[in-house]
Amino acid sequence: MEIRLPDHLTGAPLSKLTAYLPLAPKLISKLLQTRGLLVQGPNLRLHLFPREQRDFPPDWMELNILYEDEFTLVVNKPAGIEVHPSEHGQRKTLAHAVAAYYEMSGQEIRVRHIHRIDKDTTGPVLYAKNEFAHYQYDKAMREKKIERLYLALAEGYVEGNKGKIDKPIGQDRHHSTRRRVSDTGDPAVTHFEVVERLRDHTLVRLRLETGRTHQIRVHLSSINHPLAGDGMYGGKRGIMSRQALHGDRLIWSHPWTGEQQSVRAPLPDDFNEALDKLRQD
Repeated sequence: MEIRLPDHLTGAPLSKLTAYLPLAPKLISKLLQTRGLLVQGPNLRLHLFPREQRDFPPDWMELNILYEDEFTLVVNKPAGIEVHPSEHGQRKTLAHAVAAYYEMSGQEIRVRHIHRIDKDTTGPVLYAKNEFAHYQYDKAMREKKIERLYLALAEGYVEGNKGKIDKPIGQDRHHSTRRRVSDTGDPAVTHFEVVERLRDHTLVRLRLETGRTHQIRVHLSSINHPLAGDGMYGGKRGIMSRQALHGDRLIWSHPWTGEQQSVRAPLPDDFNEALDKLRQD
């Protein structure tokens, strides 16, 4: 990559130019050590795409890629597969499938997921394809500048057309993977709006202000509207065999240009079938 330097910085020493770069200090140090940062006249050349040793063994599966460029990959995750291994030696996660895709397409890069979604939740997962993008996306996540919108099929009649659930979430002392609303938990805020009212169910769109584990599932259960199919948090498994939660849309800024990017993931078949059945009743 090349950056055109302002006139007042042309000819300046590298030590002064590094303060001008939107890069993490750790990455600047690495670029300097590997001669990945060079000045050529009025241009600053950055070697942001080095070949990397893959960090996951590849497990092939067909991927639904929603977006890709030299900095970013967005994959539509199916139900029943974890984003990342949850225990040592685990295989056939989305990370292993992305590693296989990188290998097949000749991209010698590491797998860097920016956020996770639950095993049985579907929708977009964002990946950074180099250290620079990883730094920018991690920063954007901390500053709540990456927006994730979800569709959920909640049980019952959700009152009001819009609302906010502001309840802290902590770990359930009696269940290692379950979460619960707790005064001593971490702050958690979920915004929702009603999309469609169906028989004994409500289709809602949700926006996360925070990203706690199981946040939507815990919050909807806490207002007595658990997700259809979500047995862990009180939902019935009649209309769906998994929690009815889907990542509908992902909105982010490009790490290099700053331009807004967005993708929308189509509803999976089982979710559509559940909606069709409820609409017919």
